[in-house]
Amino acid sequence: MLNKLMSQMGPMKEIMDQTKKKLDTITVKGETEGVEVYVNGNRRVTDIKISQSLMDDGDKEALEELLQAALNKALTSADSVNEMENASAMRSFMPGMF
Repeated sequence: MLNKLMSQMGPMKEIMDQTKKKLDTITVKGETEGVEVYVNGNRRVTDIKISQSLMDDGDKEALEELLQAALNKALTSADSVNEMENASAMRSFMPGMF
């Protein structure tokens, strides 16, 4: 059994590497009033957009709160995508186990 598992590690690593590359191409967005945060499926922030009107307002504390909320929304979405893609990869590798 251990020999079989060890012989599967190479293909499993390849599947996981492919999944990681795929997750780099998936982008999710977290949005609040005037703030958009984009995160890829590997949970890396790829872009942040802040409306000019929010910047002109000059309320630093409000901007920080909106940025935090948008980032948390984006990370929650990225976590979901990440979990789904990894589960799918594992099912394709070990169809009877997942």
